[in-house]
Amino acid sequence: MSRNLLRFKVMGMLLVTLLIAASCRKDDNDVEPISGSVKQFQNIVPWSWNELFLVIDRYADGYRPGPAPRALAYMGLSAFEACQPGMADEYNSIASLYPDLRIPAIEPGQEYHWPTVVNASYAYLMKRFFPHVAPDLKFRINQLESQFDEAALNRITRELFTRSKKRGEDVAKAVYEWSATDVVGHNAFLNARPSNYVPPTGVGLWQPTYPDYGRGLFPYWGNARTFAITQADKLARPPLPISEDPNSALWREAKQVYDLNRPTLAFEQQWIAEFWSDDALNLTFSPPSRFIAISNQIVDNEDADLALALYTYLKVGLALNDAGVACWHSKYFYNIERPVSYIRRIMDPSWEPHNPFTPSFPAYPSGHATFGSAACAVLEDIYGNNYAMTDRCHEGRTDFLGMPRSFRSFREMAEENAYSRLPLGVHFWMDAVEGVRHGYEIGAKVNQLRIKK
Repeated sequence: MSRNLLRFKVMGMLLVTLLIAASCRKDDNDVEPISGSVKQFQNIVPWSWNELFLVIDRYADGYRPGPAPRALAYMGLSAFEACQPGMADEYNSIASLYPDLRIPAIEPGQEYHWPTVVNASYAYLMKRFFPHVAPDLKFRINQLESQFDEAALNRITRELFTRSKKRGEDVAKAVYEWSATDVVGHNAFLNARPSNYVPPTGVGLWQPTYPDYGRGLFPYWGNARTFAITQADKLARPPLPISEDPNSALWREAKQVYDLNRPTLAFEQQWIAEFWSDDALNLTFSPPSRFIAISNQIVDNEDADLALALYTYLKVGLALNDAGVACWHSKYFYNIERPVSYIRRIMDPSWEPHNPFTPSFPAYPSGHATFGSAACAVLEDIYGNNYAMTDRCHEGRTDFLGMPRSFRSFREMAEENAYSRLPLGVHFWMDAVEGVRHGYEIGAKVNQLRIKK
């Protein structure tokens, strides 16, 4: 059974059982080594943990949009650094870029079972990043860890297993302790809408928005830790001038959104809008996590070895984290209102966007666009500018238009993802365009890290 097929059964059925069935799938010519270099092993362990992350992220209150990519960044970093000594011929450690991060040294001259190292790292951090999720999700975390441990113990000695598990946990502990020194990002999910934030007032500035008028979501996220960008890299370019003049550029962009959503969406527009939405808690995973779902499809399609998979998850996680911090810094710096506020105030008081709710934070630039283009920039760096694929993230869903869509390149994917927010009615064109530009700029900063030799 292919892991793509498992992916779609996972979302509504028995994730862990199916994943372990895949991990144990072998034939006479497909037997992994017990120890050796990381690239000799398959990708099933990190692939499975990221599949489970997508399930948990769907239901994790307070995790979208900032804490989800943050967790992905730290988990990707931990798994990569824990295994880096076993792939030092091809990949560099980046721990020295972060002076307060202390990665424990590996035991010289000892062998390690790298899948067990990865399993221990992900399990340690998943338990700590998601202490608040429902008991059934905590059970899935423990079960996935246990089943990979049991599978390893059927193949390797207890001594090798114990050493390998300790390696993964020791590095994860160091990474988590470093994570806790980020006072803005650490445990921010516990206070996603701080009551002490008061948005500025003025014509065209964001205020709690129709229809739920929720308080600002993560208004201080722009001060969370980044991995590849500096403070100077955080700020997007200025938006269009605020204007209510029908001859102004902003009015024309509002009219574009208005026309797309009146009276109903054409099928293609609705398909694009709903395919990329990922907005609603309990319905799908979050928008940044969408690009881990895409990464999982690529890792599976390419049959990436364990080293390449860890490298992919590291870079995508770092890009998503930094995109989130930069985008939220820019959102609350410029404080631009959402199209629904502009249109209902100036054009049509009864106008309703296709999306039944509008995210409760400023519009400019688009988070979807920034997350997506940052992730696509690093995926291009790994898999090529002309990588074609069909995104099957929501295949089989009947509650929205989740039919697969095919793309000729990551750039095409990033641009459609950005555009999708217009027919949904939650963003101006300028939000999408600047999000794509800024996201690619952020992804380029991640690509400049000297990870691969």
